[in-house]
Amino acid sequence: MGLLDKLTIEGSALSAYDGAQPPVNPLATQQSKLHADGNAPGYSLNGANANLVTNQYNEYEDGTPNQIPLPSQLDLNGNTPAQYLDNLPQ
Repeated sequence: MGLLDKLTIEGSALSAYDGAQPPVNPLATQQSKLHADGNAPGYSLNGANANLVTNQYNEYEDGTPNQIPLPSQLDLNGNTPAQYLDNLPQ
């Protein structure tokens, strides 16, 4: 019996899913509201949907409590910036 068979049949205290595919965290999908909520800014820009994003952020199983970083506060309220940094003269 190979290691994967042993893990999937007998399980292990060292594996949360005993060799099975873990669920996909919602923040890793297009439905995530971390960066955008449709055309509206998401949590990372102005803190929108904080409760939902915080709960999803805490679903990561990495053995440590996860404190979500503060929003950047760099949102321009939907306005286009006057100049993008990658277009600056060299």
